[in-house]
Amino acid sequence: MMVILSFNIMQLSPLSLHNSSRIGVIRSRIVEPNGEPAPFGQKTKYNDTIFEKGFMTLFARKMEKFAAKEDTNDVAKDDKKKKSWWGYDYESFVDVSRRVMQRRSRIQQQQVVREVLLSMLPPGAPAQFRKLFPPTKWAAEFNAALTVPFFQWLVGPSEVIEVEVNGEKQKSGVRIKKCRYLENSGCVGMCVNMCKIPTQDFFTNEFGLPLTMIPNFEDMSCDMVYGQVPPPFEEDPVSKQPCYAAICSVANPNTSVCPKLQA
Repeated sequence: MMVILSFNIMQLSPLSLHNSSRIGVIRSRIVEPNGEPAPFGQKTKYNDTIFEKGFMTLFARKMEKFAAKEDTNDVAKDDKKKKSWWGYDYESFVDVSRRVMQRRSRIQQQQVVREVLLSMLPPGAPAQFRKLFPPTKWAAEFNAALTVPFFQWLVGPSEVIEVEVNGEKQKSGVRIKKCRYLENSGCVGMCVNMCKIPTQDFFTNEFGLPLTMIPNFEDMSCDMVYGQVPPPFEEDPVSKQPCYAAICSVANPNTSVCPKLQA
């Protein structure tokens, strides 16, 4: 999802992006009393506008053809809801992702996400991105700056942070305070297979701009480091992450590693 929005936003000039308030960022508002994400174990409340719901519907409909069907009664309810373009909210968007995950291996889930992303990009988009944004410090910092205002509806509030890439300090990191996708799914497998790995892979291999995502499963925050090549899955700490046994609807508390990371 970040991939699609990133490419479309890139079509705007860097000058116009310097002040995102002038072009209407895609930002869902937190409605918690303190304006901050809810504590771990609780879902943050957002006030999504019809604009954000449009994006949720767009992505959900693209993924729907890969999603497993629910029981007859649920399908009837969903079909009625799909008649409206604005029918999806964030929870139903996450539900489609969960059904895409069902009965698929780790690699198959990632392949579905890649296919969906490619289907939403115009022909030649990766090559155009590579031409406009070669893997430089400037490109990494520019993408980090874009992530904060344009992706709050998807992952929640974030901020640019300084990171070290290849021994050089640069402001190409983004810290997501509490990932909206992870807190709503409550699923380690969905975080890794439907978001982290496909996003890293697409930016690194299709767009040519390395990206490493580092989720913190203790507090549901996540660091995105543009310019840093991601490690092989087997060497990534997430490959050994157990389920959220208390909050994941498909968790297996009897295994030391989330089963969706082993398949």
